Amino acid sequence: MSASRSFPEAMSQFVRFLDDETRAFPGRTNVTLRCVLTSAIVITVSMALQVPFLALSLIAVFYITQSNVVVTRLIGVLFMVGSTLAIGCAILVLKFTYDYPLLRIVLSAALFFGSVYLMRVAKIGVVFFLVGLVVIYVQSFVDLTDQAEALVRIALWVWIAINYAIAVTLIINTLLLPAEPMRQLEDAMLGQLKAVDAVLADLERGAQPANIPGARAIQRGILTLQKLLRFATMRDPEYRQSQAFHLARVATVSRLYAAAAQLADAATQAPAHVVTALRGECGALASSIRTGGRFAMPTALDGSGGVGMPGALLEMQNALHAFADRAAAPDSTESPQEKGRRLVPDAFSNPVYAQFALKTTLAALMSYVFYLATDWQGIHTIMLSCLIVAQPSLGATSQRAILRVAGAAIGSALALAMIVWVVPRIDDIVGLLLMALPVLGLSAWVAAGSERISYAGVQLMFTFSLALLEQFGPVSELTEIRDRMIGIVLGIAVSAVVHAFLWPEAEGESLRQRAAGLLHRLAAYLRQADAGDAMPAGLWAELGDCEATAARVALEPGWQMGNTQEESFTVHVQTMLAQTREILLATDAFDAERRAQSQPVQVAHAVTELRDAVGVTLDRYASDLIERPLAVCAPACHSLDARVARWPAEAAALSTDAERLASGRMLIRARSLMHQVSTLPAWGNAPTGAAPITPASQA
Repeated sequence: MSASRSFPEAMSQFVRFLDDETRAFPGRTNVTLRCVLTSAIVITVSMALQVPFLALSLIAVFYITQSNVVVTRLIGVLFMVGSTLAIGCAILVLKFTYDYPLLRIVLSAALFFGSVYLMRVAKIGVVFFLVGLVVIYVQSFVDLTDQAEALVRIALWVWIAINYAIAVTLIINTLLLPAEPMRQLEDAMLGQLKAVDAVLADLERGAQPANIPGARAIQRGILTLQKLLRFATMRDPEYRQSQAFHLARVATVSRLYAAAAQLADAATQAPAHVVTALRGECGALASSIRTGGRFAMPTALDGSGGVGMPGALLEMQNALHAFADRAAAPDSTESPQEKGRRLVPDAFSNPVYAQFALKTTLAALMSYVFYLATDWQGIHTIMLSCLIVAQPSLGATSQRAILRVAGAAIGSALALAMIVWVVPRIDDIVGLLLMALPVLGLSAWVAAGSERISYAGVQLMFTFSLALLEQFGPVSELTEIRDRMIGIVLGIAVSAVVHAFLWPEAEGESLRQRAAGLLHRLAAYLRQADAGDAMPAGLWAELGDCEATAARVALEPGWQMGNTQEESFTVHVQTMLAQTREILLATDAFDAERRAQSQPVQVAHAVTELRDAVGVTLDRYASDLIERPLAVCAPACHSLDARVARWPAEAAALSTDAERLASGRMLIRARSLMHQVSTLPAWGNAPTGAAPITPASQA
């Protein structure tokens, strides 16, 4: 019976995953279609003109086809530069060391080491990734022939296969007009304003809002706007000249979207005329985004604030007023964009980068020795795997290895099925396209998704193409599929062992430090009791970075600190980050009420005390997380329960119903914030609730 229930549950989880992936990446279908169309053209051209290395051509197509034109052209140019530099280095190595195998291996290893080092420290690391990949890949060709001219021809064909595919990809993406980042940014802002309008429309009718955005949706929305704004400033000089204005507009939309999440219980408290006016102002903001005009706040909301209005509505009103003031400022006040660094600041002082390059080079050389010793030509992917899965941390390396194995396994299985059942029944290019394009479409859809799964899509395509599309005729050999899969697994195993035993870069400690820093910054924001600004979007961005790091840490090998302790660390950090997201949302709601106009003195004093106390508690929790991570106590709220419990009695003594109503809403938000803080997890053997919330005066 349990098995019968588990299958529907698994299917429902898979459907929810697909729905989340589709909603998180709205331009995914467009990217997939452009990728499939370009792949069809490249397959046709390569088969008609007999251009070898079709799998390399297709991988160039997949890497370059991106969601917007800025990234597409940037990666295209970098790939052209990188492939040209890589082929030039490979030919020079062959020219001077072809007759001296030991010198050739030493020089190739030195070039590979330098490429991996620059891949880690340079902004254009993808260029040096290509150089390292080609330099180590060419070594597998040397043992296939004793003719130097043939090797040079092979290297030049590799350059042609990559660069003509890049040219085709850029042409297709230009003709089909991939979404400009400015347009994507406008669409994203309009989508969030549409969600805000839907919530306000329900309130205007006196109904309970139906589609309230959650904490994860708010976080994803804020980060999406920030990312698209960065791409837009890269693309358009006008955006760079007035980037402060556009940043203010993005921040305003984010504030409105976050405030809409606090209106779930405001159906009976929201004044109808205020909601109507806010809908009109949000509509005016959306209109200014569509037309590119300036936003000016009409007088409809002037004087509409009061103690009786919910804080979330006041937050919306204040956000619109602040942006109207900013929109009236001249663009000449913007500061010029600073030039970025070409290398990371500690490129030559931090030994970690050289250690990483040495580990990767050692793994590749060990794989090359095994490749030569066994004289097993089919496992040439063993050396490529050492570079492909090499990542700055053990968790990231494990994540990349899992995606590579999973994608290669699915691609190999599909190729095997095609060779057995489909290839004997096709005899022209149309049949070949009908066989290959559905698989490439699936690969493109996966590759256009989140970083959790995107690399698996590239590997699926590459393994499938190596098995079926590398020859200019029907394929019937099955051993190559087996050999390539074995080469991938062996390369991953060698790389995993080397990276785990030589200077292992575990991210657990840095994750703990970053999470503690996030809590410290949130505490500092809370202690600014008189601050009128909204919560910085950087807190949400930092939380997203911590969550991505936590996903990699979960894949780090557990033998270093013991499997039980590793699992406990993973559970604790995931729980803490999830709870931090809820604290951010509760803080935003609490501040929206705090910024309400004409707060009673008693409520304002209690609010200041609570913010100060919560800030001290978060500071203490973050400090314990750094100084004694095995005995971090969970916070408790009982020290302020008595103070908060007096609020209803004090509210009864307030002079007006509006003041009593405002005090009641603040009480609800205060209890919610205290509850979210108190549920931060205890670590190690620390007792739960051992670190009570106390005001700063008593701390």
